Amino acid sequence: MSTAPTQSYLDGLVAELRKLPTETGWLEFKQNNSNPEDIGEYISALGNMAALQGKAAGYVVWGVEDVTHKVVGTSFSPASVKKGNEDLLSWLTRMISPKLHFQFHELIHEGHNIVVLEVPRAPGRPIQFQGIEFVRVGSYLQKLKDHPQIEQALWRVFDTTPFEETVVMEHANAGTVLSLLDYPAYFELLSLPLPADREKILERLEADRMINADGAGNWNITALGGILFAKNLDSFKSLALKAVRVIIYEGKNRLKTVREQTGKKGYASGFTGLIEFINTLVPRNEVIGKALRKEVPMYPELAIRELAANALIHQDFSVTGAGPMIEIFADRMEVTNPGLPLVTTERFLDTPPRSRNELLASFMRRVGVCEERGSGVDKVVSQTEFYQLPAPLIETAVDSTRVVLFSHRPLREMDRADRTRACYLHACLRFVERNPMTNSSLRERLGISEPNKSMASRIIADAVKDGRIKPEDESQGKKYAKYVPFWA
Repeated sequence: MSTAPTQSYLDGLVAELRKLPTETGWLEFKQNNSNPEDIGEYISALGNMAALQGKAAGYVVWGVEDVTHKVVGTSFSPASVKKGNEDLLSWLTRMISPKLHFQFHELIHEGHNIVVLEVPRAPGRPIQFQGIEFVRVGSYLQKLKDHPQIEQALWRVFDTTPFEETVVMEHANAGTVLSLLDYPAYFELLSLPLPADREKILERLEADRMINADGAGNWNITALGGILFAKNLDSFKSLALKAVRVIIYEGKNRLKTVREQTGKKGYASGFTGLIEFINTLVPRNEVIGKALRKEVPMYPELAIRELAANALIHQDFSVTGAGPMIEIFADRMEVTNPGLPLVTTERFLDTPPRSRNELLASFMRRVGVCEERGSGVDKVVSQTEFYQLPAPLIETAVDSTRVVLFSHRPLREMDRADRTRACYLHACLRFVERNPMTNSSLRERLGISEPNKSMASRIIADAVKDGRIKPEDESQGKKYAKYVPFWA
């Protein structure tokens, strides 16, 4: 959501812009030029240059001399200008691509009429006016295609600007920032003392890219700040659908929902509460040990924690209309996040983790939500083996990645696919531990007694036949054979 700029904000903005020694690629001062074509070209050029030079927006200011920056006032009134029979704003909106939320602001500054055109930075591709892309070269408007070096540099910016650095709320004053972000949680998670000085709090948030100065004495809240520490994600329109949904169903299908809850807090400040909430919903098994009965969660808490963290951190934020989702059934739990993985699902255990959202991932590592190294999937597999659960299923669907944890199931109730998957993931886990799989290790993994080792041999033979594993040494004898994943 974007706050409507106040007159005091606009007054401060003009004052700050006038302090700049000269016009820049993202700033133009004018007096009375109201030519619609010129304005359209400036929208394209200033938005593109703002992206190139790392600014949240570009500006045209009418009523200020371009050399002296003296306030002289303007007779330009955007509401009274037409292009043909069409209002200026409506015509410009049609002529600009992609669609932008540019705005004209009118105010009185030092006793003179001033108009400010605020243009958001180009969002992922150059802004066009009537199909043509413009930039500022010196003080002149030029076609982008005539300057290939600038065009290449601009595309590099689009390729490298992460989601976390985009702005989810502009021009918020200090009080608004601190009312929307859970800054006490920020300091608590980092084990830092909470400053008594409000300015010190803002400085720290700015240093960690949660906010940035807007150039007029106020603040922009970044996507990183909002997604990690929002008190309520609904406060940020672009982030509201990225809240985590937890759904518990009756039985093994989605026909009847028992309970559904959508998280409101940011990922960092709300992660502990999320895990605690999931653990209250997960079915529990009763076990007997040394004459005492006790209930234990159906799924290891560490596995739940790792899968939830991965879903938050590695999601693709460009997939609109969807967020992370955790679904709990009578016999399984499914954790789904938007976006396809950057590495094949078959290589989750051995491939170094790659994240689309490195700033988000880095901060979550710093506060202990996930580890500095490793994807966490190896822990999930290890935990399912330790608790004698079926192997997790990792799969992709349209624009999403899903990991399924299964409740306890005896080996006799597992089909060939279940057994082969368990054998393959066991071989992967042993390989990354530099200790190849053997018939003995697979028996231990699946709870097969030594007299029934032929059962383990059949599972291994099926996995070899399916191309999931291979002998470490083709010349090895079967009695002491060792096996590795097919990709090793």
